[in-house]
Amino acid sequence: MIRKLPSGKYRLYSRKVDPKTRRRRNLGTFPSRAAAEKHERAVQFFKRRGS
Repeated sequence: MIRKLPSGKYRLYSRKVDPKTRRRRNLGTFPSRAAAEKHERAVQFFKRRGS
């Protein structure tokens, strides 16, 4: 999940809510939406590669 911050940057959050904090995990802040989307694809790749 990508959200635009007031600073104009984009932050990537996990899709699921963390049960401890009841918030989404911050997976990185990026200068552009394209950079955030690229990193999101990389995260999904590494999540799936173990199985």
